[in-house]
Amino acid sequence: MKKVFIVHGFNSSPNSSWLPWLMEELKAINVYACSLAMPDPGEPQVLAWVAEIERHMTHNSTDELYVVGYSLGVAAVLNYAQSATAIPIKGAVLVAGRYEKSTNPKTAGFYEPLDFEKIKNTIGSFAVIHGDNDDVVPLSDGKKLTEKLGVPIITIPNGGHLNRSAGWKKLPQVLESLCAMF
Repeated sequence: MKKVFIVHGFNSSPNSSWLPWLMEELKAINVYACSLAMPDPGEPQVLAWVAEIERHMTHNSTDELYVVGYSLGVAAVLNYAQSATAIPIKGAVLVAGRYEKSTNPKTAGFYEPLDFEKIKNTIGSFAVIHGDNDDVVPLSDGKKLTEKLGVPIITIPNGGHLNRSAGWKKLPQVLESLCAMF
């Protein structure tokens, strides 16, 4: 069974922006989808977020696991993937994710040095999606992630931070990227 776990961003929720749309689209093609409620999204702690991802990553041998990280959720996914307890994930779609350490003290702990070799050994394939005019996470961060992961960037013209306030209630590029990994 294909299972997709979605990790929202800072100060957000499982029902924000395009996440509910993605879950409905995945269910329509018989893919299990779960948007995780990350603990204390306004005061996030990296270890708590990694533990929450880990709690959902149990599977049997026939499951194919995928993750979608949005904004701070990207850093949470990458931190999970480099943890000692991480299990193999078939693919990850990383949306509007930061590479450089955040200046926000509430999220800075998510950006301690990442071990990209370990991350690439845990996750089979990647897609990186970023708005070309993101005013929250610069496009340069998305480009640095793609360099570290060895994949091209999918740039959304006038995408902003790819959230509801930028007008995004659907984000077909995420679904397309996942389907290409299935």
